[in-house]
Amino acid sequence: YNRAKVWQLVLFALNNASTNIYLFTFMFVTYFSTGVLGLAAIFVSQIMGYIRIFDGFIDPAIGIIIDKTETKFGKYRPILVIGNIVTALSLILLLSLSAADQGIRFPLFILVLIIHKIGYSMQQTITKAGQTALTNDPKQRPIFNIVDAVMTTTLMTGGQYVVSSFLVPKFGNFTPEFFKVLIYGTIVISAVLAIAAIIGIWSKDNKEFFGLGENTQKTELKDYWKVLKGNKPLQVLSIAAALVKFAVQFFGDSVVMVILFGILFGNYALSGQFSLLYVVPGVVINIIFSSIARKKGLRFSYVKALQVGLVGLVAFGAVLYFGHPGDLSLAKINMYTILFIVTNIIARFASQAPASLVLTMGADISDFETSESGRYVSGMIGTIFSLTDSIASSFAPMVVGAVLAGIGFAKAYPTMETPLTPELKMALMVLLVGVPFVALLVALVLMRFYKLDKEEMIRIQEKIQVMKAASSDERVKAI
Repeated sequence: YNRAKVWQLVLFALNNASTNIYLFTFMFVTYFSTGVLGLAAIFVSQIMGYIRIFDGFIDPAIGIIIDKTETKFGKYRPILVIGNIVTALSLILLLSLSAADQGIRFPLFILVLIIHKIGYSMQQTITKAGQTALTNDPKQRPIFNIVDAVMTTTLMTGGQYVVSSFLVPKFGNFTPEFFKVLIYGTIVISAVLAIAAIIGIWSKDNKEFFGLGENTQKTELKDYWKVLKGNKPLQVLSIAAALVKFAVQFFGDSVVMVILFGILFGNYALSGQFSLLYVVPGVVINIIFSSIARKKGLRFSYVKALQVGLVGLVAFGAVLYFGHPGDLSLAKINMYTILFIVTNIIARFASQAPASLVLTMGADISDFETSESGRYVSGMIGTIFSLTDSIASSFAPMVVGAVLAGIGFAKAYPTMETPLTPELKMALMVLLVGVPFVALLVALVLMRFYKLDKEEMIRIQEKIQVMKAASSDERVKAI
């Protein structure tokens, strides 16, 4: 096996956290666009969805660029650096839109979103593609998921705590000053994590570790269609992963969190307190599934996570149905609070575990393609996941906007001052339980057709070693 040192795995895994922190900050863009820029909520929710679809369609092009990139600085590092810089600049441009004339804010807003998605996709794609060069040891690859679970959970839950317990109380609401602190803080943290990731992949970012090395088959543009058409594991897992990402979007959606904690339970600060409370359990659940993957294989762990997530959603839905303002409290722990915490943790983090595992499973699919065709197309394979992910998750803000518009919130989203109504509570149940349950159930059914289990991956790695040792292209093709 091509193995990496543990510190290399740890540092490179930080690249996903570097991009995920932008994903967290982007959840509040809806409030910036409506509250600061004065754009209509229903239009913003639709545009956010369309931009994600655009993001998905540019991803394959970025993947091909990565596959074709060969510089003295490597294949992955230059794209990572450029992506991080472009993403940072896009949010700085977003802040400046408040000074623009009202008549041109909307088209400029769309332009900034496009720039943001290009930069984000460039850096995010490296997370999936780079793992193939870092290690191909089935016991090492899940270590990436463990580190990613710790960092991503810490950033997302810790970020919600900082926003709800410090920034919102300090600035009174989602004000321009609030967004200035949030965005510049995000840029600095993301840049530090990106530098760490560059150090992690530095020694592995060379041709020796790409596919079959010197025996890697040349890939023309027409060959990418052959990959898409013939790689069944890619087809199955990309759709299943997209459905999972779509489902978990609702657990962190800023509008849904306002309805859940600020309106249903009457205390928005609880969202941050619970986020902090969830850091350790969230990490533990992800580590459990990653550890299962090291012993039983990634496919086995992925399926078990989906099954547990579905059970957790049913239990959480039952608890949520009986919730009323004042029922939830960390100051005076009661039975309802205990049931809410337990069921929410299981539903949320078991459902999220497959989203972390798939980052590594993409590397397995890349190795499968190498063993079948001799090609190394990790960039394109990584971005196919982003394509289906973006298309599916683009419906999340659309669904939130459509459901809320259906009960009278077409012009502005609910805020902490909005009174609780039966319609609003039912909308919350649909968004936080009903829609995610259906998405995860379909993903579970699809996984019956995904065959890259532990035994199959051992066979694939053995075949790749034989292909690497072949003395000519003819022998590689014959194998």
